[in-house]
Amino acid sequence: MQTLLLVTLFGCLAAVFAAPATKVKWCVTSDKELQKCVALEKKAPVFSCVKRDNAIGCIIAIRAGEADAITLDGGDIYIAGLNNYDLQPIIAEDYGTTSETCYYAVAVVKKGTTFKFNELQGKKSCHTGLGKSAGWNIPIGTLVSLNLIQWEGVEDKPVEEAVSSYFHSSCAPGATRGSKLCELCTGDCSKSHSEPYYDYSGAFQCLKDGAGDVAFVKHLTVPDAEKANYELLCKDNTRAPIDNYKSCHLAKVPAHAVVSRKDPQLAELIWTSLNSVQDFNLFSSEAYAPSKNLMFKDSTEKLVQLPANIDSFLYLGAGYMSIIRSLKKEPTGTTSTAIKWCAVGHAETSKCDTWSINSVDNANTAIECQNAPTVEECLKKIMRKEADAMAVDGGQVYTAGKCGLIPVMVEQYGTELCTDAAATASSYYAVAVVKKSSGLTWETLKGKRSCHTGIGRTAGWNIPMGQIHKQTGDCDFTKFFSSGCAPGSEASSPFCSQCAGSGKAVGDEFKCKASSEEQYYGYAGALRCLIADAGDVAFIKHTTILENSEVNRDDYQLICPGKSPVAVTDYESCNLARVPAHAVVTRPESRDEVVNILSAQQARFGASVSDASFSMFKSDSGKNLLFKDSTKCLQAVATGTSYDTFLGPEYMTAMNSLRQCTETTPDLEKSCTFHSCQEKN
Repeated sequence: MQTLLLVTLFGCLAAVFAAPATKVKWCVTSDKELQKCVALEKKAPVFSCVKRDNAIGCIIAIRAGEADAITLDGGDIYIAGLNNYDLQPIIAEDYGTTSETCYYAVAVVKKGTTFKFNELQGKKSCHTGLGKSAGWNIPIGTLVSLNLIQWEGVEDKPVEEAVSSYFHSSCAPGATRGSKLCELCTGDCSKSHSEPYYDYSGAFQCLKDGAGDVAFVKHLTVPDAEKANYELLCKDNTRAPIDNYKSCHLAKVPAHAVVSRKDPQLAELIWTSLNSVQDFNLFSSEAYAPSKNLMFKDSTEKLVQLPANIDSFLYLGAGYMSIIRSLKKEPTGTTSTAIKWCAVGHAETSKCDTWSINSVDNANTAIECQNAPTVEECLKKIMRKEADAMAVDGGQVYTAGKCGLIPVMVEQYGTELCTDAAATASSYYAVAVVKKSSGLTWETLKGKRSCHTGIGRTAGWNIPMGQIHKQTGDCDFTKFFSSGCAPGSEASSPFCSQCAGSGKAVGDEFKCKASSEEQYYGYAGALRCLIADAGDVAFIKHTTILENSEVNRDDYQLICPGKSPVAVTDYESCNLARVPAHAVVTRPESRDEVVNILSAQQARFGASVSDASFSMFKSDSGKNLLFKDSTKCLQAVATGTSYDTFLGPEYMTAMNSLRQCTETTPDLEKSCTFHSCQEKN
């Protein structure tokens, strides 16, 4: 018996540690697709073919190791990325100059009809499939968000029922057979090619045949020869020619992508295998007419390898994720009304926990706490709805904005600004501080040691390094500074060598981490680095040294390009830039909730409340925890303000210049911006 157990155990271990895959098992969902896959297999024996009834069947097969890859649309990429499947997009389709790794979701109608987008009620609709991006999620999400479809959520009724009540009849493959959503279909209404009106070409055929009045498809669906007979419905209730999709669309959507298990070796095998295919057009379904878009979309021009650390949430972006969530069948009554604040490190988590306890009112908690080791990880949690909000500096507002999050409240540092609803956002100066005894000027900084608040932070990195890049044109900043402390740098970098860590003598895992556990992190930390002679210059905000009662400000001075050093109080005449205040960021759909709760919280625990049990803008066990200590209040950012409008043209110019140095672009930002689909919010 023991021998049998050992054999079984070793058999399991052998399966776990099996040799890397040498074949790519491609999953297909129709007989025509299988024909194309088998033809590919003959040309490139590295491929083999696995057939399942639909995309979900393929997702399950890939999860189980019975298949390795399939190309999916955004709605199915979302499902594949859920915890129970845990697949990831690894390769995106690129549609050339028309849209690159994106496509436009459009509403197509016949020319000669006169109804507008807000007059779709009672019309007959053609959809690519239930839960698909251009054919369902985007148009239905848009109609719901504009209150054209009245739907209060799943507690009211399923969204399919609301759609059935809105349209006269439809073909939405994948819907319940016998329902109004299947009424216009001519086959079995399945989400597969056995339904003639399935997918882009099918939904367009549904419109062309006169079965439906509108088809929800992608921008390249209508054949060139037929474009003159059709028009686009625009959200502003106008119409436009088919080729005007860039100015008349419902949304810009991330391209279809190949998904697989989270296995770097398998991902590389799939990529190299697809690139090695010869004498076979992966992007043509012509030989299998009338079927289209088999294995890949026919409009694909090439494939693009995705960053290794990307997942379905980062790939789809916050804007698309919010549309999908708005259509998810999640009862709202069972979820907490609190906002989940994301704290970085132990000190911030401790303050957040105190805030959460004090936020209880009538047995309801207004603030719940989540934590992560870095701001980037917090931003990911907010995108995934595992957290809701956090306050970040301008550089992090930039990264958050690139990932589809929006600034919703701004820190104000002047009391007079708190009583003026029309006040512009506070700003501060990014400055370079040196010891007066050093005799350093901006022009003699090269070869010295530098103290930074953190990689990607505004005053501590983006502004000074942007200036230096402008001077040198060199992205290798280790050629300019000999060493330093820039928390968030790679452990082997010279910009970690001067960091202090948490103070532990041995095995300090916090050394050079972008967290309050690193003694030289943040404004106070960068100044501490300078004071301790771990660096020759500190890049901080203008108030940092003025607020520090433990140092003699006369021992320090400011330096800036083309000018002699000046007193630390003379920051208006000698600074590197005036930059926007820190801001609270969240998902677009959470804006109002976050603003309302934070407004109520600062009424109880803000700077103007002297006898509060807790203070939002004071830090007892550190500096600038959760918010900057100099904050007098949080003020709502106007609804609809995008991150780039908030940051302003001067800052955006500096950031866009610095982003030429991709080595210091955060991994999260790289994942969010490898394609141009991320909708501005």
